[in-house]
Amino acid sequence: MFTKKTLFKTTSCFLIMTCFLLGSFTQKSYAEEDLMDFAEKSGFPVKENYRPKASIVIDADSGQILWEDQPDLSWSPASIAKVMTMYLALEAMEQGKFNLDTTVTATEKYVDISQLYALSNNKISLGVDYPVRDLFSMVAVPSSNVATLMLANLVSDNDEAGFIRKMNEKAAELGMTNTTYFNCSGAQISAFDGLYQAEGIDPNGDNKSTARDLAILTYNLLKKYPDVLQFTSKPVVTTMENTPYAETFETYNYSLPGAKYGYDGVDGLKTGSSPTGGFNYIATAKKGDIRLIEVVLGVGDWSDQEGEYERHLAGNAILDHAFSTYEYKKLLSKGSNKINKKEINLEQDFYGFVKKDTQPSFKLVDGQLSLTNNYGQVSPNIPVHSVRYQESTSPADDKPSAKHEKKNSSAPSKTNKTEYNYLVSAILAILGLLLLVFSRVFRKRIAGVRRGSRKMATPTTRFLFILGALLLLSAIGVLLFL
Repeated sequence: MFTKKTLFKTTSCFLIMTCFLLGSFTQKSYAEEDLMDFAEKSGFPVKENYRPKASIVIDADSGQILWEDQPDLSWSPASIAKVMTMYLALEAMEQGKFNLDTTVTATEKYVDISQLYALSNNKISLGVDYPVRDLFSMVAVPSSNVATLMLANLVSDNDEAGFIRKMNEKAAELGMTNTTYFNCSGAQISAFDGLYQAEGIDPNGDNKSTARDLAILTYNLLKKYPDVLQFTSKPVVTTMENTPYAETFETYNYSLPGAKYGYDGVDGLKTGSSPTGGFNYIATAKKGDIRLIEVVLGVGDWSDQEGEYERHLAGNAILDHAFSTYEYKKLLSKGSNKINKKEINLEQDFYGFVKKDTQPSFKLVDGQLSLTNNYGQVSPNIPVHSVRYQESTSPADDKPSAKHEKKNSSAPSKTNKTEYNYLVSAILAILGLLLLVFSRVFRKRIAGVRRGSRKMATPTTRFLFILGALLLLSAIGVLLFL
């Protein structure tokens, strides 16, 4: 004899099996697909041998991670290391040590470095004064190693080892826990043929970082020094304009609008490539009020220069995925709200990043409401966006009305649950009846084949009959629990 418990178990097993079967035929949501899937859909297909080794995309305002893949993989950032050099130069300017019009005079050492064929560079002429604003453009666009060293030495008063120590100190301060710098430009000190000296620093040391750490660096850079984008947003730049030393450079950031793989909204930031790091890329893009930061590391192999272009297909696909999957909107209004079964009063409207067509969930901790996010913050040093709340308290004479409101507010959900149970019960009953009918039909067919024999049950007909009966009982079980 079937008990309620047995019926409940039978119903549950059937529903689980049904969900599993339906799930196997249901296409994954856009937000749940991996890079190779959503890259194809976005129109920026990524070949398997150019899949990034690590990548991440975050909201530039809150530091919320929107998507990631191997974000803590240790990797050589190559010329992306120059972003930290620019950060420290901008910080020195903020401290009043120099400004964009300050000049650095080209010495023989700088001229010799500019002529090293193995390093990315630009022309430097002996005795010429190079303004800091032009050095920034030389660092950001042609990724000039000599301009990077000139800028670093300006910051550190020519203490090359001291500047590298500043880089590591700043990394630690920003929470870049898996980053170590051995040089200011991404090129090993030993590659400078003795022209770059940093006492106490391993000349063969290769900078190491992660996608997460580089996203943290870029987040802080854009928060504190957003004007850096003036040096990274153009596909073509000319330095030392209106002088005999003018040079024009095309960007390596092929995702900038107007470049080979232009993506709407991209306005920086830095590319990097090396034998140990492959092809890397930091990008930032803005659409409407939303600005994103992405980091892509380890695309392709240094021996295959196609990686220089393919990193931008991956980068564009990741940006497109984030812009298409998420939206920033008002989630809760100021005043009374019911969150996690608590009546609370918010001090102000609450906005946040959520996946489209989903219901957000919230956390209430120590009087602060925040959004629950599967990926979390890019760094524990970057606090999650929150708004203060107070739990609602009602006077004694208001309690009956409060209970009445609570009852009314919960009524729709109960009604929905009841309607859902009726639907499930009806489906189970129909399936059960169909199986019972099929079992009878099969018995008749068997009797027809065996001429003159009476209707006999077979293993198949017994199975159909038992399964049909179980489905009918399950339907009854669902109704019993209404």
